[in-house]
Amino acid sequence: MTALKKPTSLDGPLHVYSELTPNQVRALQRRIAAGTAHRIVAGLASTAPADEWPALVARERNRVLAGLFPGAVISFRSAFAGGAPVDGVIHLSYTYHRTVELPGLTVVLVKAAGRAAGDLPISGRELFFPSYPRLLLENLTTSRSHIQKEAGRKAVEERLLTICDSRGENHLLELLDQARELSAALDLERELKVLDGLIGSILGTRSTHKLTTKAGKAKSAAIPYDHGRLALFEKFAERLRANPLPEVASPVKTATARQNFAFLESYFSNFIEGTEFGVEEARGFVLEGLPIETRPKDSHDVLGVFHQASDPGWANQTLASGEPVLEQLRARHADQMKERPEVGPGQFKDRVNRAGNTEFVLPREVRGTLVVGSQLLPTVPPGLARALLAMFVVTEVHPFNDGNGRLARLVMNAELSVAGACRIIVPTLFRDEYLDCLRVLTREGDCEPFVAAMTKIQAWSAAFVYDDLDKVLESLRACNAFEKSRTQYKLLTPTPAAALAHRTAVSLRK
Repeated sequence: MTALKKPTSLDGPLHVYSELTPNQVRALQRRIAAGTAHRIVAGLASTAPADEWPALVARERNRVLAGLFPGAVISFRSAFAGGAPVDGVIHLSYTYHRTVELPGLTVVLVKAAGRAAGDLPISGRELFFPSYPRLLLENLTTSRSHIQKEAGRKAVEERLLTICDSRGENHLLELLDQARELSAALDLERELKVLDGLIGSILGTRSTHKLTTKAGKAKSAAIPYDHGRLALFEKFAERLRANPLPEVASPVKTATARQNFAFLESYFSNFIEGTEFGVEEARGFVLEGLPIETRPKDSHDVLGVFHQASDPGWANQTLASGEPVLEQLRARHADQMKERPEVGPGQFKDRVNRAGNTEFVLPREVRGTLVVGSQLLPTVPPGLARALLAMFVVTEVHPFNDGNGRLARLVMNAELSVAGACRIIVPTLFRDEYLDCLRVLTREGDCEPFVAAMTKIQAWSAAFVYDDLDKVLESLRACNAFEKSRTQYKLLTPTPAAALAHRTAVSLRK
């Protein structure tokens, strides 16, 4: 990298002697003697008033450090913080020990190895940022100084867990290999043993260094689980316990209505996942037994959800709490996806799955996260509250390679059926709002939009009469349920008068 050019004049408020020519140094000294410039410390001067020096040093920090301590490496807590001071202190590995007070900044020089393999210059200057393996090793040291220099074991453990989650287990192994190559040159062999033990515990290959953080304990548990997801589930459960949700009774009273509702639930649930059929085409192969001639996989997806939405054994099955939830979900998924052997019906996922920028629970943490997440279910009221939590646990874990969204909505609706409440249909025009609110809950932990959206759509689902499929399809079309564009259409609710007329007509026909 090309070194920065030295300044050609004494313009500017801050002057580093090492950047100046001999003539410029003499000119600056004359200014200091005349009182138009001021010495800050040896090698550093300013023409600005003293009350401006802290801001100048902060703005030009890397330039100042490179000029005063050439070849220094940003180290310990400062490197752990990305090169920034911590509590007004910056640590540098240098050729001797000393503490230097600059305006607004304490520089702690630690006698340690200079630039090593992987350390990189900052902005082309004689100031270096350490490699990541060096950063980790240095922050596992212990000191007795009144100014703590290392971030410490707990902070390193948390950082390693973050690296594992964001970049994968192989990246941890690569860091460990690089640290082994560096440790002798840096005289950090003891710290290497600690790092080796921490990484081994995170990966489950060693148990010599017990993890101490909540996330670490979750990862090293007998059944590891996703600590962040559990915290999110707990927050959602707190919201559901604190504010009772309205209870909307099921409008479905007859076997015909249950079948029609199950068909519409399945049709729209699959539409959310991109399985798009015309409603009359779907009606043909689901309700009328017409042969499936095209798109057999997609057709079986619709049939799989319909079967569980209409079969009393599946439709009225509350989600288990604790370890029984594992076999229960595997059995439900195996039945739902039995015509799709390529996705592994009933087998938990073997690879990471994503939706947009959201990465779901890692395969090795699926079982533990389902177990600890489901243990929150009995703590929230039955009905809509428990249904939403059950759905959210399943969708956040995404335990299978395919079919997770449909499975989550089946679990939700089963909780509603058990409580005698109206099951939920998410129509096509509501799809984006449903997914947007779910995304806000996942990424920001904001429960309110999702709770409001699902409360709204449950009331909407209960506003129709399901005994006559032709009539309910007509009503759904009139309410724009099958439309896609939220900018062109608004989801309408049938008027009470229309619903009453429909119910009266059905009653007369009976």
